[in-house]
Amino acid sequence: MVKQEEFASRWGIILAGLGMAVGTGNLWRFPRIVAQYGSGAFMLVWLLFLFLWGIPLLVIEMSIGKKARKGVVGSFVELMGEKHAWMGTFIAFVTAAITFYYTVVTGWCLKYFVATLFQGLIHKNPPQFWNSFASSWQPAFFHFLAIFIGCAIIYAGVVKGIERANRIFIPSLFLILIVASIRSITLPGALAGLDFLFSPNLKMLGDYRIWLNALSQTAWSTGAGWGLMLTYAVYSHQKENPVRTATTLGFGDYVASLLAAITVIPAVFSYFAGQGVAPEQVLKVMAEGKRE
Repeated sequence: MVKQEEFASRWGIILAGLGMAVGTGNLWRFPRIVAQYGSGAFMLVWLLFLFLWGIPLLVIEMSIGKKARKGVVGSFVELMGEKHAWMGTFIAFVTAAITFYYTVVTGWCLKYFVATLFQGLIHKNPPQFWNSFASSWQPAFFHFLAIFIGCAIIYAGVVKGIERANRIFIPSLFLILIVASIRSITLPGALAGLDFLFSPNLKMLGDYRIWLNALSQTAWSTGAGWGLMLTYAVYSHQKENPVRTATTLGFGDYVASLLAAITVIPAVFSYFAGQGVAPEQVLKVMAEGKRE
């Protein structure tokens, strides 16, 4: 019998989990939702749901994967019987469907990364650059490249592929977020955005939408319930502590979201302050994603 491969260390599975969790929910959605629903008040509710929903569900997922040592479908069959295999199948299908657009977005990121290094992206006209890119053969090429890189990492295995890649990618991602957040708050007029971010509008706590969006943000951002941490836990060490690992993962995801908000919101305030736009209008722009 071939011995199943395992993560070489606890940090290996934590970094892999952060690679799964940190993404569009943190970088795209979180800053916009924070601006729309009471800034600091939203972050407090989001932290509450992290403890009530995100971390407990991650603990359950990891415990199931560690116990069953099978994929999502096999784990449901192992623990609940064959008649419940459809539940695992549904989760696997939804997670696979997410990759249909995620690989596209990853391709866009690869293109912009290359453009930043070699094409002087900072000096380009954003709409013109995007239209030129979108109307060419490049989206298909970078989409294929994103899929190829992902497949190559998985093919290399748990330790030599997934763990090794995330030891590079995840620290690099957090380093970029830290540098970007520091740069953002040093921009002219950015402190107004920082003050807004950390000044909770407690009146918003009476609005049911802040609770609903905080819950959905927790579910989306942490990746809890997608079966991904269940799958990673299949390759965890027998001594792996699901509670400690899930808690570390949850807080890591929260920090990434916070850094993204510190990067985006002060930068937006700075940009519009230079154009003489009032703070109230800035908030409207962030909430609606457009300016009249």
